[in-house]
Amino acid sequence: MWKKALDLLKRPTSLGLAGTVGIAVGIIGWGGFNTAMEATNSLEFCISCHEMRNTVFEEYKKTIHYSNPAGVRAICSDCHVPKDWTHKIVRKVQASKELWGKVTGYIDTPEKFEEHRLELAKHEWARMKASDSRECRNCHSFEAMDFAHQKKKEASDQMQKAWKEGGTCIDCHKGIAHKLPDMTTGYKSIFSALVDASKGATYAAGDKPTSLVTKGFWLEKPASESAAVDGRLLAPTPVEVLARDGDFLKVKISGWQQEGAERMLYALQGKRIFVAALGSDTLDKVEHGKTMTDPDTEQKWTEASLGAWISSAMLTRNTPELESFGAEMYNASCGLCHAAPQTGHYLANQWIGNLNAMKRFVALDDEQFRFLQKWVQLNAGDTGGHK
Repeated sequence: MWKKALDLLKRPTSLGLAGTVGIAVGIIGWGGFNTAMEATNSLEFCISCHEMRNTVFEEYKKTIHYSNPAGVRAICSDCHVPKDWTHKIVRKVQASKELWGKVTGYIDTPEKFEEHRLELAKHEWARMKASDSRECRNCHSFEAMDFAHQKKKEASDQMQKAWKEGGTCIDCHKGIAHKLPDMTTGYKSIFSALVDASKGATYAAGDKPTSLVTKGFWLEKPASESAAVDGRLLAPTPVEVLARDGDFLKVKISGWQQEGAERMLYALQGKRIFVAALGSDTLDKVEHGKTMTDPDTEQKWTEASLGAWISSAMLTRNTPELESFGAEMYNASCGLCHAAPQTGHYLANQWIGNLNAMKRFVALDDEQFRFLQKWVQLNAGDTGGHK
């Protein structure tokens, strides 16, 4: 077959000439395409726009990937463009959206870039996570690592743990080449939207809103919110509305009491998930239901409910968005330095100790930390979470 094709090309006919021209055009076209493809992988091309040159490039120049004792430099395409042909073409097609962003001025100022930094970073982290940090592994591999000679034992232990558990590079090295975005902006924006939506909301008997923040409650309707409270409702806690009077709601707070620790209401029997802290004068107002003994601890738990008044502010019906707030806070706080475990990996009571051990590493105030603890507990392995 090849001999016939060569003979055809040798013939001084229009068909042979067309075949020769076609092959030449194909070779030139293919070569031109590959030349252009490689040109778009160059560092010069990547920083040809000021959006990259004046922001992430300046950050990258201060990292070990740009300058190091070994003199090995990883440029933009080494980390952001796959080496193999198939994935490279897919990535180049995806990059057309980035060109559209350039044309429309999506990030054409430092202020716009910072506004969208977290969003852009999340897209790239997700891409690298999905590919098992494929581009990182062009240079790095667990198999080639000399763990005994890594500078910090903690880092060596974490690396070996990641290898054993199937972790991937981007789980722990999100800030390896560029400044990390403000991880708080995601969950703060969700919370701000929830607060805005709660303003002016009205509730009627039978509604079951959830508290956004810790709220004081009163056994009798107070004259104002400045009145001394009889206890505190801890967020996020759903309540059942019994009646409304102006800016106050009479609600039913439900939970469980543990024998010997009756000043606290818990969300579930045997689980230390805080619902409400009760004042001493409140205890005899609590209505009780069935009592049971926990088979694991032999502690007695009793169903309990309390009628109380709360302000109608800072409540929400938007349970899905409240769930998004908790998930975003968890990923931003616990997934920054390492792969955040699935909430179902631990039991509800185990999460208390785990979070307290990590508290000093996260930038959460006390209210946010309490919310996060309750969120992970409600999504733990023994309360409906996923492993």
